[in-house]
Amino acid sequence: MKNILIDWKNRLKKGHMLSVICVLLIIVAILGVILYQKQKEYRQASENSYNMAFFELVDYVQNVENYLAKSLISSTPEHGAETLTHLWRESNLAQSYLSRLPIESQELSNTEKFLNQVSDYSYSLSRKNIYNEKLTDDDFDNLKELHTYSVELENTLNQLSEDLNSGRFSWGELTEKGTVAFAQQVDNISKESFSNLEENFHEYSGLIYDGAYSEHLTSNEPKALTGDDVDENKAKEIAEKFIGKDNIKEISSLGFYENATIPVYDFSVNNNNDETINISISKKGGHVVNMNANRDISAEIISDEEVKNKAKEFLDSRGFINMQETYYLKQEGIVTINYAYKQDNVIMYPDLIKVKVALDNGEILGVETTGYLNNHTVRNINDIKITEERARENLNDDLEIISSGLAVIPTEWKTEILCYEFKGKVEDKEFLVYINAENGREEDILIITNTPNGILAM
Repeated sequence: MKNILIDWKNRLKKGHMLSVICVLLIIVAILGVILYQKQKEYRQASENSYNMAFFELVDYVQNVENYLAKSLISSTPEHGAETLTHLWRESNLAQSYLSRLPIESQELSNTEKFLNQVSDYSYSLSRKNIYNEKLTDDDFDNLKELHTYSVELENTLNQLSEDLNSGRFSWGELTEKGTVAFAQQVDNISKESFSNLEENFHEYSGLIYDGAYSEHLTSNEPKALTGDDVDENKAKEIAEKFIGKDNIKEISSLGFYENATIPVYDFSVNNNNDETINISISKKGGHVVNMNANRDISAEIISDEEVKNKAKEFLDSRGFINMQETYYLKQEGIVTINYAYKQDNVIMYPDLIKVKVALDNGEILGVETTGYLNNHTVRNINDIKITEERARENLNDDLEIISSGLAVIPTEWKTEILCYEFKGKVEDKEFLVYINAENGREEDILIITNTPNGILAM
């Protein structure tokens, strides 16, 4: 009887385990179906998003071609300014949607460069029209060249639309091919697809024309990012030297980040005070892009003057010379100071470096050099066509001038303008007014705000 009970119990156990296994298999199968459906929905959503971006790109490029054609026959500055403003807007939007496609920027660099130049050039010409200046023959020749390329771009995009609609390729196929060279990626998809898009632009090197914006319209590369590529070990050595080997307990790699304006190696440092410092070193040239340390500030002891001296000494010791303090902000025991490069007494505002200093002991907690690395170069500052006295005539009569000088200012269109910088007051407000040193136009006005936490310009 006992043996019968044991045998019956064992059979129950086996049956129970079989049931459990069956249930688990069913659950796994259901989860697999759900995950597959979710993945399928995600892929479809991505495909729809990319399709939307692509067809928006097609529409805006068509508009670019239309407005370029109209600009060639515009006879009045008023209508020309309106047409060129539309052209500037449409080319900016085309760039925006181009950047949303799942394609690395370097693979469409010439196409992107073309749209960027259309945007910048149309803006510069619209400014001419706004000031009632007629376009020159060279201006029209440049517009004709841009129009020729816009027609080629439009035709290629229309062919791509047909390829996409006929199913000759999908965005998923592109994204799944990883970082393989783009020309190889598309060869297996369509001989007449994206490879043609760049092929049409291989000979496009950008316009060469005289004017305040010409240098910047033909180059988007970081100007101060010089030197040969470095590997991770070399980047680590540079990071250690910048922070100071004597102040490092341990340094570890956080990896290489390529999808950034400046590709960098990232490192995490544990210093002698058990504080964490993050530092990024550029692959090209091994430049320090940023360094940042966070810690609690116990007290605000040192003076503003000491802070500025320590920050300036730090920059000088790291090879950043001729830097002038511009504005600063104080927050939670840390002062962040903006420094701009100074060339022959001309302030170069695009060449910006930010330095963070602790107010308890003057320690340098951070530095960011992106602006400097992207823009620093020796400028030609001989394009001064008007005197300071002539520039003053364009100022508001109510502005009480405190100081003046020359400065290069950046624009949101990635260009630079050499200006007379006038600092002045109207009643209790301080202003910075920038007058173009070439033509006397008022380029910008900033309000200087003095707060308990720093001096800002807005």
